[in-house]
Amino acid sequence: MPDLPMTDRSYVRIEGLKRHFDVSAPWLVRAIEGKPRQIVQAVDGIDIEIAKGETFSLVGESGCGKSTVARLVVGLYPPTAGRIEFDGNDMAERRGQGAQSALRRRMQMIFQDPFASLNPRWRVFDIIAEPIRAFGLAKDKADLEKQVGDLLRQVRLTPADGVKYPHEFSGGQRQRISIARALASRPEFLVCDEPTSALDVSVQAQILNLMMDLQRRLKLTYLFISHNLAVVYHISTRVGVMYLGRLVEEAPTDTLFKRPKHPYTRMLLDTIPDLDMTGRQRVPVAGEVPSPLNPPSGCSFHPRCPFANERCKAERPKALPIEGGSVACHAIEEGRLAVEERSYAARG
Repeated sequence: MPDLPMTDRSYVRIEGLKRHFDVSAPWLVRAIEGKPRQIVQAVDGIDIEIAKGETFSLVGESGCGKSTVARLVVGLYPPTAGRIEFDGNDMAERRGQGAQSALRRRMQMIFQDPFASLNPRWRVFDIIAEPIRAFGLAKDKADLEKQVGDLLRQVRLTPADGVKYPHEFSGGQRQRISIARALASRPEFLVCDEPTSALDVSVQAQILNLMMDLQRRLKLTYLFISHNLAVVYHISTRVGVMYLGRLVEEAPTDTLFKRPKHPYTRMLLDTIPDLDMTGRQRVPVAGEVPSPLNPPSGCSFHPRCPFANERCKAERPKALPIEGGSVACHAIEEGRLAVEERSYAARG
């Protein structure tokens, strides 16, 4: 998929997005034990722009805030701070029920676990028909049946599958049902929260190919959440790398995989097996992701970064434009870390 100019990247706009969770003990317990409040900074100020028709992927280790971003975008969580715009509409703006419903209809979410996201007591027909009924998109019963049948065919199932229950399907088939349900309201923007992570590798490929085919035919825009770099390389137009609630690097897919800039991005890519036997140098990164209850000062990656200096420990880096994307790294800004061409076997 061709890269789009930055001037067109205004279909989905996220500015200064934050989401903090209060995980403190009850007030009385804190008063007796003298403990302060505990706040998890799940998302700590990120900026993202997504162009219409592209797939923007967010990657990072577990607990970095990717899924929280997904839930913030579709309105399952209210943001602590920041702004989310969809097609020029501020999602936090107060509007009438009809206008709000019409706006919400245009964005849907595909969840990670196809075994937990479908109601086991409902037949597949009713699962897919529910959004059509909720948004009043069917003229009558015959039209409803036709739409559900068409949706099942779109995800390569049959209308006869509508009488079955979710437990009668495999994991890949259940995810197809989830996709059909998401498409039932005729959305333009889909937020996909690790939709293939619970599936076998061969089934993952089938679901990814289906999603890419649907994107082309229905002109969909995706925000794709994943920790699987091979999947991200396969489906994405642009990639954002998250670490401890912050976006550390963002770039077109080919640029990020061939010329990664941030040390954390390089660490993630170094986990991919070197199938081509290029003999490239790998920089070891020790340690684990710090607790979001008490994130490090300055650059949140500095405790694990082999290139960190005193400035990294004290000052939070700002995102700098570079090669059609951006990177938040003092070492790159100061020229202490060279940007070099590297080869990664991410096409697996």
